This record gives sequence, structure tokens and C-alpha cells, in this order.
Amino acid sequence: MGFADAAMGPASFLSELYPSFWWIPAVVLAAALAIKLPTIIRLWNDPLLRAVGGLLLLACAVFVFVAPSTIVWVNRVTGVPNISAPWVYSLLTAFCGSCLVLIIAWRDGPSERSAATRRATRRVLVAYGGVIVALWVLFALADVPVERTRDLDTYYATTPFMREEILLYLLAHTTAVLITSKLIWNWIRTDGLDAWLRWGLKFLGIGYALNLAFDAAKLTAVGARWTGNDLDWLSLDVAPALACLSAVSIAVGFILPHAGQYLHERWRIRRAHRGLRPLYLLMRTVHGSGLPFVLRAGPELRLTRRETFIRDVLLPLARRTDERLRERSYAAALGLGCAPERARALAAAVVILDAVDAGPGGDGGHDPDTTELLREIGDVSRALRHPDLIREVRARAAAPGDTVAVTE
Repeated sequence: MGFADAAMGPASFLSELYPSFWWIPAVVLAAALAIKLPTIIRLWNDPLLRAVGGLLLLACAVFVFVAPSTIVWVNRVTGVPNISAPWVYSLLTAFCGSCLVLIIAWRDGPSERSAATRRATRRVLVAYGGVIVALWVLFALADVPVERTRDLDTYYATTPFMREEILLYLLAHTTAVLITSKLIWNWIRTDGLDAWLRWGLKFLGIGYALNLAFDAAKLTAVGARWTGNDLDWLSLDVAPALACLSAVSIAVGFILPHAGQYLHERWRIRRAHRGLRPLYLLMRTVHGSGLPFVLRAGPELRLTRRETFIRDVLLPLARRTDERLRERSYAAALGLGCAPERARALAAAVVILDAVDAGPGGDGGHDPDTTELLREIGDVSRALRHPDLIREVRARAAAPGDTVAVTE
């Protein structure tokens, strides 16, 4: 069995899916655009965000208009057979230009719109704008009367002017993808990148590598037609599958940094909220009641309300703390092998519990500096999760004659 025969198994399977699988990357790209859109609108003056939005919009449009059902609809509405070809080629060429503009904006950063950057952007726009104009001129000169919804590239591969059009769009696409891939992989190797951004760039790099494979499949199939051979299955089945995988990977590459950072921030806020629970419960016993329930409070608001409640209750309580007990507790915690930061948190927990046990009438006999205590409520709350250790520190810190009670 030859190589082409071996490939026809998966190729025939992909052929059956051809009419519908174009909508999968279109939906994924649309989701990526929807996630980015609020930020793009809010920061419209940022050229980087505008470039991202334009790229995602064009990529989504490519997959919408390359679907066979859309091709037939466009041809019928315009009354021109195969006019979808220059339209899809133009969208794909504009996508290529957007890729390069995006990389230029990324490379130089939004705050460094130098003259060199503006010149590079103009060159890309002029070059790819010129390619789009040439595509329409070549189509006007070509004779393509037979509508082809799937195999136009190979069917008209040897037709005058259409042959040049097909080669032009493939070379323009290949050039843009090669440059973009090189810049992305160079960026990935840069030190100090955020982990989510690095993973996003890796997915983008994979997506553009798949785009190169798409170009190779298309050019091989077209070249085979020029030499009288038939490798149409590369263009009909393999190239579309590579294009879909590439689109999904590129969409993930754009979504991942935004979604990852968003989820990480939400996780950090929820973790901080849970971490404050022991100290919040202790302050609630002191105050006599907790926070009133708010139906539509988001994670940030819930964390802010809990922090504010704790500090409001803790402030008058902190003024009654015994600084000498704090010093002894800190030394005791160090003696138990605790790190200095944890020892300070344990000492603060001990003096807070001592003030709670002493009741409203207790007084440390001084006016202590409560700034550090109010700032480190997260560490103090985590320390309260270890009551056995706190009891041991309190026991060691209780000097002869002191009346510090060890809670059971």
C-alpha cells in the first residue's frame, strides 16, 4: 500500500466532517474575542489590544466564510461564480497582516511607539493591502465559471491568472506565518515572562507551526497539479484539519493569559477570604455579631468587608494587648523552632487571645503601636489554625506570677 492510500483512511474521515467542522474554530475564536472585547472597548486607545481584536475578528471571519454553506450563499447573493475565493483569500491575507502588526506592537510595547515601529507597521499594511488588491485584479482577469466549494485551489491550479492568485495568497500567508513564528519562539525564550503569558505564547507558537504545515500541504497539492500529478487529498482533507487545529491553538493562546490571570486572581482572593475565617470568627465573638449578608457581593467585596470588619473590631482590642507578653511569646515561638515571621504571627495571636480573655476591663497599661498587627491579619489568622501550638507558646511565655490563662 502506497503512502497516499495509507493516508486516505483518515483523509476520508476528515472529508465526511468537512461541511461542519469549520464552525468549531469559528466558535472558539468568537469565544476568545468575546472574552477580550470588554477590555478592548475599555482600553480602545491601546494599539496592542486593537491589534488583538482585529486579528481575532479576521480569524473568525475566515472560518465563517470558508464554510461550504457560506461559500454557496456568497456566490448566490453576488451572482458571481467563485467570488468567495478572492473574498476568503483577502480575509486570510488581512489576518496575516494583523499577525505581523500584533507582533510589532507586542515587541515594542504599548508605550514605545517609535518611528521605526510606525514605519514597520505601515510597511506591513501597504504590503498586505497591495496583495489584497492584486488578488481581486487577478480574479477579475481569470476565467473561473465552474463553482467549486471545496477544491478550488487544485481545480484551478493551472488556470491562467487564477494560478497566480492561488500562489500569491499562499506565499503571502507563508511569509507572515514564518516571521510571526520566529518572533513568537524568540519571545518565549525571554526571561521574566509571566507563566500564563509564556503558556499562551507556546500555544500561539504551536498554532502558527500548524499554519506552516497547512501552507506546505496546500503548496504540495497545487504543485502536484502543475506537474500532472494528483495529491488533492492534501488540500481537501489534511490542510483543512490543520487549519482548524491551528485556529483552536491560536485562540487558546490568546485566551489563556487573560483567563489564567483572571482565575488565578479569583483563586487568590478566595484563598485570602478563607484564610481570614479563624480571626473573623474570633472577632465575631468579641463583637457579638458578624457581617450582614449581602446577596450580590462579589469575591473582592466579600474579602474587603471581612478585612474591614476584622480591623474595626481588632483596633480597640489591640490597644489592650500586653507588649511584654508579646515579646515573651515571640521568644517562646522562636525557641520552638518557628521562623521569625511565623513567630511574630503566633505572638500576635497569643496577645489577642489574652486580650479577649481579659475582657473589656483589661488594659495593657500602655498605648501600643497597632500598625503591624492590623497589617498582618492574614498571618495572625493562619496562626489561629494551630491552637495546640498557640497553647504551648502561651504556656512557655507565662512567667512566674503571671495570670495568663491557657485555654483548653
